Formats: sequence, C-alpha cells, structure tokens
Amino acid sequence: MAETNYSAKDITVLEGLEAVRKRPGMYIGSTDKYGLHHMVWEVLDNSVDEHMAGVGSVINVTLNKDGSVTIEDDGRGMPVDPHPVYKRPAMEIIVTKLHAGGKFDNKAYAVSGGLHGVGISVVAALSKDMRVDVTKGGKVYSQEYAIGIPKADMKILGDAGTKAHGTKVTFMADDTIFKTIDFDYKTLATRFRETCFLNAGLKIVLKDLRSEKVKEDSFHYEGGLIEFVKWLNKTRKPIHAKPIYFKKSEGSTVAEVAIQYSDSFNENIQGFVNTINTIEGGTHVAGLKSALTRVINDYGTKRGVFKKGQKLTGDDVREGITAVISLKMSEPQFEGQTKTKLGNGEIKGVVDSMATAALNDFLEENPVVAKAILTKASAALKAREAAKKAKDLVRRKNALGVGSGLPGKLADCSSRKRELTELYVVEGDSAGGTAKGGRDRETQAILPLRGKVLNVEKSNMARALGSEQIANLITAIGTGVGESFDIAKLRYNKIIIMTDADVDGQHIKALLLTLFFRYVPQLIEAGHIFVAVPPFYKIKKGMKDYYVYSSDELKKKMADLGKGEVSRFKGLGEMNDEQLWSTTMNPKTRRLKQVSIEDGVDADETFSLLMGDAVAPRRAFIEENAEKAEVDL
Repeated sequence: MAETNYSAKDITVLEGLEAVRKRPGMYIGSTDKYGLHHMVWEVLDNSVDEHMAGVGSVINVTLNKDGSVTIEDDGRGMPVDPHPVYKRPAMEIIVTKLHAGGKFDNKAYAVSGGLHGVGISVVAALSKDMRVDVTKGGKVYSQEYAIGIPKADMKILGDAGTKAHGTKVTFMADDTIFKTIDFDYKTLATRFRETCFLNAGLKIVLKDLRSEKVKEDSFHYEGGLIEFVKWLNKTRKPIHAKPIYFKKSEGSTVAEVAIQYSDSFNENIQGFVNTINTIEGGTHVAGLKSALTRVINDYGTKRGVFKKGQKLTGDDVREGITAVISLKMSEPQFEGQTKTKLGNGEIKGVVDSMATAALNDFLEENPVVAKAILTKASAALKAREAAKKAKDLVRRKNALGVGSGLPGKLADCSSRKRELTELYVVEGDSAGGTAKGGRDRETQAILPLRGKVLNVEKSNMARALGSEQIANLITAIGTGVGESFDIAKLRYNKIIIMTDADVDGQHIKALLLTLFFRYVPQLIEAGHIFVAVPPFYKIKKGMKDYYVYSSDELKKKMADLGKGEVSRFKGLGEMNDEQLWSTTMNPKTRRLKQVSIEDGVDADETFSLLMGDAVAPRRAFIEENAEKAEVDL
C-alpha cells in the first residue's frame, strides 16, 4: 500500500543524462537489439543531416574489433567554440546535455532525421566509452566521455590541414544496459542501403573488422528513388521499364515519389519522412493513394474504358504497384504503435495536390505506360467483380441458414473481452481436434485449416478471398482487408499460428505469414500476430515428463538428468489434449514468438524472394543462407 503522506521529499529529480539511463526505453525504444541499433541510427542521422544540408557526401561506419562502432562524416563538424551561456565548448554541450543542438530553429538544418538534440546525448549516456573527434578550421578537437560524463576537457590534437572537416564518433554500448551489444551486419547494411537510395549522391561505406576476414560494402546511388523502386522490383517483372518519377515542393515541404508497376498482385508502397521509414504509413502515404485512385479513374473515364457505373477502387489501382514516397519536412509528428506513422493532418492534402498534378502530366505525356497501368487496374476490377458475384451467390444459397456468419469449423471462445481472447490457427483437423480439447474455452478459439493455404504472393486478391480457407480466416479475424480494413473490428487480441515443426508445417507457417504481411500488415505492426512454439522432444525419466524445444536444449537437459527415454513429437496431432495445453497453449508455460516488421523494405524483399515466381534469386538466397537455418531432425 502506498504511503498516504506524499510531499516534496518524495520527488526525485534526475539530473542531466541520469534520466536516460534510468528509462532508456523512453529514448531509444528498447534495450534489446532494436534499441542497440537505434544508437547507430541516431549518430548516423546527424551525419545524413549534414548531407541533406548540402555539406557532406561520404559517411564511413566501422564495426571495430573491440565491439565499438565508429561513424565518421565529411560534414561541417560540430561547433567547438565556447557556448555563450554555459561557457563550455559547444561540442561538450551537444554531447552531454539533452535537447541541445542546431535543429530547433530550422536555420542550421532545414530538415533532419534525428531526435532534435536528443540523439547524440542519449548515445553518450548509454555508452561505457565514447569519443568525439571534430575536424574544422584546420584543427582536430577531441573529447572522451564515460556514460555521458566528460573524462577530461576538450583537447586540440593538432593541425588537420586546410581542407579537412567533419565529425567522427566512436562509442561502446553499455552492456549493463543492453541485452546484447553485438551489432548485426545485415541490419546495418539494409538501413544504410535505404538511406543512400533516399539521398541521391550520398555514399555510406560499412566495414566490419570483428573477424579475421574483413567484410565491406559500399552504398551509393546517383539515381536515388528511381534506382530504389527498380531494386525493390528486382524479383518481379515490371510492366513499364522507366519508373514514374516526380519531385515537388510546397513551402518547406518536399515530396519525392517514384512508382513502377509489375505483374505482381501485391501492393508495396514504402513511405519515408526525413529518411525515417514510416512502416505504418501516415498522411503522406494516404495523400499519394488518394491521388492515384482519382487520377487513374479520371484517365480511364475520359478514354471510355469503364462500363456505366464502373469505378476503380484503391485496391484495383494499387494492384502490382511498387512505390516510394520520400518526404522532407521541418516538423514531423509521429504516432502509431511503433511511432513510425506520420500524423501531420495538413500533409495529406499537400501530397495529394502535388501527386495529382504530377501524375496527370505523366499519364498525358506517356500514353503507352498509362495504357499498361489502366489495363492492369481494369483486370483487377473485373476479377473483383467476378469474386463478388460468386460470394453473393453463396450468400443467397445460405440465406435461410442461421448463425453468426462465422466459419463452421471455428470453435469460438466465450469471453467477449477482446484483450483476453486468442485465435489459434491450427494445421489440420487432427491437431485442431486436440487443440479444441486442450484449450481454455473461455479465452481461446480454434480454427483448423485443411492442407496448404493459397500462396497470395502469386494470386490476386479476388482469387485469394475466393479461397474458402482464406475467407474463413479473414472472417474469423473480423477486420476485413484492403480498403475495408478496420482494426476496431478485430475479434481476438492474439492471432497465433500453430503448425507442426516438420517441413510441411514450416511451409504452412510461411504461407500464413505471407497472407498476414500482404493483406493485414496492420495486425503485425500493432503486435497481434504470434507463432506458437511446440516442443520437439519429450524426455521421460521415472514418473516425470520433461519437454524441450530444440536439439541444443535436449543435450543440456540430458546432461542434467542423466539417462532418460527420449521421444520426438513429429506433429501436434501426436500429443494428447493435456500435453498440447501444458506445452504449447497454457499462457503460464508456453512459448510464443511475436511477429514484427523491423524494416518494411527488407520484409517485402524477403517475401517476394521466397514466395514469388523468380527461381534464380531464391536459389541463390537459399544457398547463401542454408547454414543459418534452424534444423532439428
């Protein structure tokens, strides 16, 4: 029970950067691998801001042998002259004080991707050691810090020559704060590639010195967004070779867009604001979508393509689209589950207006490309209308039926408190029967699937939603898909994929994840999609059973127990109700993996590569990554 006497003595004041160390998640999101890599993004964003200001072109990032990271640019270099108020070098103030920087008055930086004076100081606070070297005015200035506190005064190391300038930051993340301080090369490379696509002419060199064989990649794209959409479509077949491209500005807001349609059936629109990937979209993406729908409808109507009363929906217009919208603006407001959704209300109209003018001009000037896009959208419209007729026919046949309209195979739960409910999507009737017997009927619903789910990467939405299995799943979830998606109608807080651990089970899991990513990515972004982890083995010793989830766990457990009788679970259906409940479904003992989208561009590439039509790139990917696969035989 809390004390009733609440007075001034109960107020804690966290001085300086102490607040960051007390609550690191408030500043970098988390203390796991995502938060760790966010440290690099914060320092990198400062260097990218220099490029955006027109004063830097090359950034070198080095993963050092000791686990530290060095980020060096050729920008103007942090200010080093004494601060007029604090009477200390400006570099020291920037690094050691929160909300100190040159991004508040829009003079030193018109736009920026960093945390507006928070980034570098947060990195300092969460680093055991950090060193900043600034080269400007012919001299090198240096200062070292430990958990954000200067070890000594700023020093002048010597003469740097007349042309050299820039900032070099080396930091060692604090292993008492972070769960891991091991940086992932691929995560860094993916982010740097995107950054260079979004900033034409910028070059980022990534070097890994941590192993004997030095690994190095260089990213540099003079073509910017045009090269970006071509790269995104590398596993697809474009229906027009030259992407649609435009760059327009209104006041201090600059919108840059590249679009290329392919023979794919999926929509891939990537939004960025000041180089930050807005994986949940926002007002800039909404503005582009509304302009596309209106302009292509108007173009088709003028040319008499549609029958009376026909109109393309947004889903029709965006079938097969790959687009990147990069917005540069001075005061972005982010919201959403992951704080990566642009919320500035005025931006929708601004982007809509820009895109409408640019798209009208492009279609008029490029009739061949316009016809190809219109043909693609018209085919999507016809498929959608055919699917609707088939659905209406089924509804009429069932008009005298009773019930809730939910799938017949769904064993629903009784609780109406959505935050407590879970839907298990289970492979096969056999496992479905076991799950129905072992579940908590109040909170856990079961939907068994028959066989393989349709691969939506190779099918249009009309065909996919015409599939009984997919229609049943979407109906059970309740949100709808595409333009009709409404997260408020979600019927379950957790949607859990539960498949066998064999090859077929893994394939079904991949098909379901593809479905969720392509049709209801909002559910992944909001943290509602999970994967159940069933045990691989049961060890029987005496009268007691032990369950383990990998070969490594089996070895460790056998070493602890000594001898025991080991049996392998080949499928969920092999378990009885009690076993499935205690190992895989009981919230107190089960293991669940939450599905998340760390990087929308990377996720799109992976699904397109693994589930699409292009065989050669998929084979190369499998050969390159075969050793990393988790195998338990």
